[in-house]
This record gives sequence, C-alpha cells and structure tokens, in this order.
Amino acid sequence: MLIAGNWKMFKGPVEAGDFCRALRDAALPDDVDVVVAPPYVSLAPAVQALAGTEIGVFAQNCHWEGEGAFTGEVSAPMLHELGVYGAIVGHSERRQLFGETDATVAQRCRAALAGGLNVIACVGETLEQREAGETDAVLRRQVSVLEADDNLVIAYEPIWAIGTGKTATPALAQQAHETIKSLLDLPVLYGGSVKPDNAAELLAQPAIDGALVGGASLDVESFAAICRCGSRS
Repeated sequence: MLIAGNWKMFKGPVEAGDFCRALRDAALPDDVDVVVAPPYVSLAPAVQALAGTEIGVFAQNCHWEGEGAFTGEVSAPMLHELGVYGAIVGHSERRQLFGETDATVAQRCRAALAGGLNVIACVGETLEQREAGETDAVLRRQVSVLEADDNLVIAYEPIWAIGTGKTATPALAQQAHETIKSLLDLPVLYGGSVKPDNAAELLAQPAIDGALVGGASLDVESFAAICRCGSRS
C-alpha cells in the first residue's frame, strides 16, 4: 500500500520543513509506504527533514531531457542529485492547464525511470468523457503509452473528482482500477478528493493499492489518518 501526498503549489521551504518534521514524528503504520510531493523550491528541505526515515520525497514533474534550453523545467539527474526519490508525471492539472499530452507524459515517465527515479503516472477521465461512456477508451489510450516497470505506479484520478469534493464510489474506482490492471500489471493508486472519512472504504477495494492525496495531505493529522487507513494490520 502506497499513500502519496501531492502538495501542488502549497508550502514554501520553511513550512515544508516544519511539516516533514511533524510527519516524521507522527504515528504512521509500518506496512504502508508514504511519500510527499512538495513544490520544487521545497524539495531540499523535505529531503533533509525526512533523511533517515522511510518516507520518500517525490517531485511533481520531471522533464524528459537531462539538460538543455528548457526554461522552468527540472531534469531527473537534478532531482536524483537532490536526493529526491521519485516524480509524479501526467497529473490532470498538467494535462489540462499546461498542455501535457499522452506523448509527453510517456517521455517524462521514461526519462524519470531511466534517471533512477520512481514514478507515479496519472491517468483519468473528465466528467464529459465519463458521461459520454468514454472512460474505458480514455484509460486505454492513456495507459497504452506507458511501459511496465518495477519502479512505476499508476494513479487513477477521475478529473471530475479532483478538488471538487466529489469522489468516485468505491465500485466505480474498483472498475477503473481493474481496467488499468488489465492493461498493465502494476500497482494502481486512487486519487480524487481522498479524505480520512472516505479513505478506508476506498482502500478496502481489492484493486486499489493506495492513494494519491491532494488537499487532505496538507495537514499532518489528516494525512497520517489516511495513511493509517491503508494499514492491513
């Protein structure tokens, strides 16, 4: 079971360091892998604060080239040198707001894996696609550009459930996860308004292998509570 906290554009270096020191002291279950994904400017303080723990630090993106004229981007070698454990690629906000495509997600994923990083690659449908009965086709298209790797995890995030307070029912999430796993035999996380009060039911579904948590990961107690929901002990 993997619980990942995506902080998005929240928590500068000072706040990130304080949060990670508090998380380090929180009661987290031994049988759950925990990672946090701060903004780029807060990666170093997070790495330093969590050194010597089992909590990993992920970046929220990773470019497909090792270096070059790519203003605003950060490469896998740079992240690796910083002590970052992995990267998220293809988050729906990157797809919707910043022109990310299936092709660039695949490029970023390959580069991050080749650079020694673990990867959480995100897939998911919009509300319009779901209502049109296109969920299965969208997931098949998005997953088709990815290749199985021991260090790759998929995150299913129905776009209509991100930051909206809406959550896919456990049955809907289970169905989507089964579709993804039929295409790639990899762990699949659920992401979409995961909170302490719905995490246990979602994580109890047999095809759900963890959660990619957004807003609820910004509070230590809330995030720790979700992590505890993932424990099988």
